[in-house]
Amino acid sequence: MAKKEKLEHSDFAGEFTDDDVTVLVDIFRKQGSSDGWTMEVIDQDEGLTVWEEPFATDKEAFEEFLATVERDGIRTFLEEPEADPSVH
Repeated sequence: MAKKEKLEHSDFAGEFTDDDVTVLVDIFRKQGSSDGWTMEVIDQDEGLTVWEEPFATDKEAFEEFLATVERDGIRTFLEEPEADPSVH
């Protein structure tokens, strides 16, 4: 049986609410590694938005999330799901 990788989750990860919309921001990397941080945003209907490139720091990832919300609005994460997850 394959061993499941343990993940380290950022302190910036968690629920974020704006304009009466709540999403889950998940920022993580493989535990114990110095690899970049991956960011995913999960909407209330379990739609998934994934950033393709990792971030150098978890703070950088969260700042990109905030910039996206500021620029495009939080409802950008609620668009109709496509066959594949959204990629930023």
